Amino acid sequence: MNSKPNFAPYENEANVVEVGRLMVENRVDRITVSGDVDLTADKDGLAKARQLHDLLGRVVAALEAKSLPDKLPPPDVKTVANPFG
Repeated sequence: MNSKPNFAPYENEANVVEVGRLMVENRVDRITVSGDVDLTADKDGLAKARQLHDLLGRVVAALEAKSLPDKLPPPDVKTVANPFG
């Protein structure tokens, strides 16, 4: 587990960091957190908790540095033809 992953919140659509079975996915307009993680009362649990603390601290700092709307509009979802038939 990398305690300092290369993760710049809201900077790209590519970064995904895993902490246990928890996934933190980077997007340009949102961060998606899914899955689960056990923060056990041992050194492994502490390492995972520190990693989450670091990641979420970066998210909070990035949000605080932006001029934010009250609420994002819903995404513009488009249906495309299946290229495989």
